Amino acid sequence: METQEKFLSFNLGVTDTAVISLRHIAEVLQVSLPEICGVPQMPSSVLGIYNWRGEMLWLVDLEAMLGYPPISPGSNLVSKMMAIVLENKGKYLGLLVRQIIDIEWLDAKEMKATNTELFYPKISPFLQGYFINDSEEIIFNLDATTIIQSSAWGIHN
Repeated sequence: METQEKFLSFNLGVTDTAVISLRHIAEVLQVSLPEICGVPQMPSSVLGIYNWRGEMLWLVDLEAMLGYPPISPGSNLVSKMMAIVLENKGKYLGLLVRQIIDIEWLDAKEMKATNTELFYPKISPFLQGYFINDSEEIIFNLDATTIIQSSAWGIHN
């Protein structure tokens, strides 16, 4: 059975790498931060709404959500970031990340089960597992469906 799957890899924080299965990615686009409309009384990881193909797309600071330092607009941040648009059953959510690395094939059989002692408490619920790459680094495999359905957003009625 074919267990190779395509994943989009990207940076998390300064040193970490994560992947999300391409099955759940509708699009990857560059977003200009001034074009995001902030929404009051939202969790700090929710940056606001973005006009995507004429639809309202919620954008989330993935790093802040997973327990990394937030992407603060005040820092020496570029005004453009990459957004990974996730899709699940007609629901869309945009994840802002600093940098997309590549599309890579990974073997699902080589994915390791998560271990709560290994990871930040905030990242554990969103992990499907992890891979170890050739350089012996951990690559987080994030679960797109769990991220979209998370109650953390308070945006799905």
